Amino acid sequence: MTPQNESLPQAGGRLFLTYVGMETDLIFNQEIDLPGFASFPLLETEDGRRRLRGYCTDMISLARAHDLGVILESPTWVANRDRGAAIGYDPQTLAQRNRQGIALMADARAGKNDVPIIISANIGPRSDAYAPGAQMTAEEAEHYHAEQIGILSQTEADVISAYTLAYPEEAIGIVRAAQRLQLPVTISFTVETDGCLPTGMPIGDAIETVDAGTAGYAAYFMINCAHPDHFAATLTGQAWMKRLRGVVANASRCSHAELDEAEVLDDGNPMELGQQLAEIHRNHPAIAVLGGCCGTDLRHMTQIAQAVAEG
Repeated sequence: MTPQNESLPQAGGRLFLTYVGMETDLIFNQEIDLPGFASFPLLETEDGRRRLRGYCTDMISLARAHDLGVILESPTWVANRDRGAAIGYDPQTLAQRNRQGIALMADARAGKNDVPIIISANIGPRSDAYAPGAQMTAEEAEHYHAEQIGILSQTEADVISAYTLAYPEEAIGIVRAAQRLQLPVTISFTVETDGCLPTGMPIGDAIETVDAGTAGYAAYFMINCAHPDHFAATLTGQAWMKRLRGVVANASRCSHAELDEAEVLDDGNPMELGQQLAEIHRNHPAIAVLGGCCGTDLRHMTQIAQAVAEG
C-alpha cells in the first residue's frame, strides 16, 4: 500500500466509477444466498470467484468505454471478527478471505494499464449500519478495526475504504487505525431520508467531527446507501463540502427500515439515477467518485457512466 493520501488519483478531481451494490444484485437478481449479507464466502468456489471477477471486468470495461477511472471494491465489507463469527468464520479463515479478495482484484487489474484502476479494501461497520445499537468509543473502534486493516495492509490494496458508517466515533477509530499503518483511508457515511446519519447527526457535523478527531487524515469522505433525493438538499456551500468527494447511491427511494423489510428488489430508474448523479457532479465538481449501492447493477452503472461522460 502507498502511505500518502495525496497519491490517490480520485482525490485529485478525475472522475472515477465505483460499485458496492453487488450483494443485492447477487441476492435478488442472481438468487445467490448470502448469509449475513457477506459476499466473501464466494471466494471459496470457482463459480463464486467467477462471479466476483465478472464485476471487476465489467467495471473496468465500462470505465474504459467512457474514459473514466474505476475503483474496484473488495468483497470484504463484513469480513471482520464479529460479523464473520456470526456466520461461522474464525479469525484465521477471515484473514485468508480478506487476502484472497484483494488478490482476485489485483489479478483482474493486471495488464490493464490503459485504465486508471484503484483497488479498494472495503470494510464496514462492526454492527448494523442502519440501526447501530451499542456504539463504540473512538478508542474501541480503533482497536476493533485494526485487526482487519492490519491484514489488508499486507495486500496490494491501494486504499482502505470504510462504507456505510452510522456514527463518527467508529469512523475516527478506523481512520486512526489506518493512520498508524500510514495507509490511505476514505470514510463513507450513510444517511436517512432526512439527510442525517441514522443517529440523527447531520452529515456535515459528522465529517467535521472525524476531521477534528484525526487531524484531517482521511483522504476524503463519501455518502453511500441512500438515494440522491435523501441528501441532495444538504449539499450546500459550507466548508465541510470541500471534504466530500464521493456519492455512491441506492437505486431505491425507500428508507433503510423499508429496505430491511423488502422481499423484492426496488431497482428504481437507472436512467434517472445516472442523471441525478451527473447533476450532483456538475453542481459540485469536487465530487468525483460516483457509483451504485443497494439495488443497482450494471444497468445503473452504465447510465451513470454515460451521464457523467456526456457532462
